[in-house]
Amino acid sequence: MTDRSNVFVYPKDVSAFGFDWGRLALTVAPEVNGAERFSGGVVDLPSGKGHTRHNHPGAEEIIFVISGNGEQMVEDENGNPVVAKVGPGCTIYVPESRFHSTLNTGDQPMQLFVVYSPAGSELALRDLPDFRLLPAGQ
Repeated sequence: MTDRSNVFVYPKDVSAFGFDWGRLALTVAPEVNGAERFSGGVVDLPSGKGHTRHNHPGAEEIIFVISGNGEQMVEDENGNPVVAKVGPGCTIYVPESRFHSTLNTGDQPMQLFVVYSPAGSELALRDLPDFRLLPAGQ
């Protein structure tokens, strides 16, 4: 029988990665519920904030906009930035190792659901200078 406590996960129930630009609560990850092939979670970006250009070497990413509006940059295969306005319902595919960034351009919070494959590639975010681990519920 599956343990419900790690199959049905709310962002408020797990620790989160805190940054000056927002937070990432991993709700699917090896350390949360044993996911092996991918990991993912909820990103919250306050108005006017966003994560700067970065990549996940060897990993693909899917970004789904739950709420809010912003600008998404994903580099093309030649390294040129491609920028688009994004809003609720938009899915963004970030190919393996491509640089990307997200900025909340709206006056409301922006919420995203992100998926990384393979699992664990998001752990590199812990190396960022503004990283802090936020306890569950914060």
